[in-house]
Amino acid sequence: MAIDLFSIGKFTIHGYGLMIALGFLFALIYGMWQCKKKNLNEDLFYNLAMFVLIFGWLGGKVLFIIVEFKRFIQAPMSVIGSEGFVVYGGILSGLVTIYVYCKIKKLDFLSYIDVIVAAVAINQGFGRIGCFLAGCCYGRETDSWPYVIFPEGCMAPAGIKLVPTQIYSALGDFIMFLVLMIILNSKKYIKGVPVTVYLAGYAFGRSVIECFRSDARGSVGTLSTSQFISIFTGIAGVIALIIILKRDLTKRKNAENTGV
Repeated sequence: MAIDLFSIGKFTIHGYGLMIALGFLFALIYGMWQCKKKNLNEDLFYNLAMFVLIFGWLGGKVLFIIVEFKRFIQAPMSVIGSEGFVVYGGILSGLVTIYVYCKIKKLDFLSYIDVIVAAVAINQGFGRIGCFLAGCCYGRETDSWPYVIFPEGCMAPAGIKLVPTQIYSALGDFIMFLVLMIILNSKKYIKGVPVTVYLAGYAFGRSVIECFRSDARGSVGTLSTSQFISIFTGIAGVIALIIILKRDLTKRKNAENTGV
């Protein structure tokens, strides 16, 4: 684990930034490949991915500022200039960006967002590896295995056995990607199922991980900010999934009855 991986002259490669960059690259490659398979416009997907990157980052940073508002008032640049980022801010602003872009370009919203959420899961997995390298989003102290001990120079407390929450999060994100990829490429693929599975699955996984984290972060009552948001995104994901599956079932029954 190291915040700085290596330096070339005055140019320093940071572990967190490198993982975010690699995650976005692999996500973009996968998304373009998936668009080609589903006969979606690859150029428009590329443009959409750039907008999601920009507005997703802004959304994550804005929510981080809200969560750290007291510190922001005292020292604005310590918050704005930090690597602090709330994933849910990026997810929510990204969803809005995708919807608006698809409306403007007259694209099928569900077709594109289904591909994008799978790509996002890849990016998040690499991002959590970046968190591990930097020591942020660290877990609580533990005497149980598995654990991780961070060295001096990381954002996590050094020399203490901690729950490896970043690794668990990364594994969860990559598993989520595999699940979404299987759904997307299934012969029984139903538009809208991947994005609803992602919302419900991420909300559940994030709520569990938050129970084992020990880094300073915002809260709403006894819940962390992310757990609080997860309640609404999880419920919305489950309800939307049920509606989509019911509609598909109704269409199939109607088709059978009419002999189509």
